[in-house]
Amino acid sequence: MTDLARAVRDAVGAVQDPEIRRPLADLDMLDDVTVEGAVAVVDVSLTVVGCPASDRIEREVRVAALGVPGVESAEVRLGVMAPERRQALADRLRGARRKPFGADSLTRVIAVTSGKGGVGKSTVTANLAVALAGRGLAVGVLDADVHGFSIPGLLGIAADVEPVNLDGLIVPPVAFGVKAVSIGMFLPADQRDGAVAWRGPMLHRTLQQFLTDVHFGDLDVLLVDTPPGTGDVAISLGQLLPGAEVLVVTTPQPAAADVAVRSGLVARRLGQRVAGVVETMAPARLPGGAVLDLFGSGGGEEVARRLSTEAPVPLLASVPLSPALRLAGDEGRPVVLSAPDDDAAAALQALAAAVASTGRGLAGRPLPVGVR
Repeated sequence: MTDLARAVRDAVGAVQDPEIRRPLADLDMLDDVTVEGAVAVVDVSLTVVGCPASDRIEREVRVAALGVPGVESAEVRLGVMAPERRQALADRLRGARRKPFGADSLTRVIAVTSGKGGVGKSTVTANLAVALAGRGLAVGVLDADVHGFSIPGLLGIAADVEPVNLDGLIVPPVAFGVKAVSIGMFLPADQRDGAVAWRGPMLHRTLQQFLTDVHFGDLDVLLVDTPPGTGDVAISLGQLLPGAEVLVVTTPQPAAADVAVRSGLVARRLGQRVAGVVETMAPARLPGGAVLDLFGSGGGEEVARRLSTEAPVPLLASVPLSPALRLAGDEGRPVVLSAPDDDAAAALQALAAAVASTGRGLAGRPLPVGVR
């Protein structure tokens, strides 16, 4: 191989697969690279037939090749991996561990819970994920609200987008720098507007598969959008992720606060740590200077106080009522990006700052240290 061909191979090998988020060279997707005169020819093997990222990969490989001094034109030829090669890649990505978020994981797992529905828990999850990703963290979202999944819509992931299935290893789509997986992505197209009527054992198996067979890669934070209440899914998550932290979401009124406290107490009983409280639909400032407290005030502080029996539980954010927040959810573009100057966006950014600054303690956890 000539020096110029080697330089082209290094350049295109550094191009990242937009779904797996690893360089093509590391994924064994780069085949042959030849250079005749000033013309480079690059052969790339995609992981699956009809790969949704094929156009982007082809474009970025061509740009990388043309960026090498001495190359004036580039041809990119796309093929598909043979089954044996694809299986080897899946096995390598999956690795030996079947519990990627167990006690030895450095990924911080945060479950976003609520006692009742309709309090904005999923909106908090989606915006927190995007805000954390904007701070340079590797973030994933697992939509565990199987019966009321909404994360794909809140993150603007189209209804026809399906995760790539790499021989049983699920590669989640990416939106705004966040990897997300939801049961809604696996339903037949004609059922995605319908209802998922599953009982406890099926829910448990689905969550278990999401945690073991979805290739999130190396994450700093995994956010889990849980269903409201303290039922089957909450118990399953407590069993599958006993070391997770919990953010309790509530609205200001006492009735919501009472139920939110219960969700925090159940999480604690399951071995999870209550990291803080988030209040939504809080009083909003009106243009004339008046304050609209449609749902009252103080509920978030009350929940935090009542959960601070074993250790202090802070109120991490109070997110005010906001038309921009509602519109952002409908449009699938989180308010922290679509209207960053909005009061709700500022509160959600403050929540991300608080979450990012606390970190997950390493005390009592084994570290993946090898001996050379």
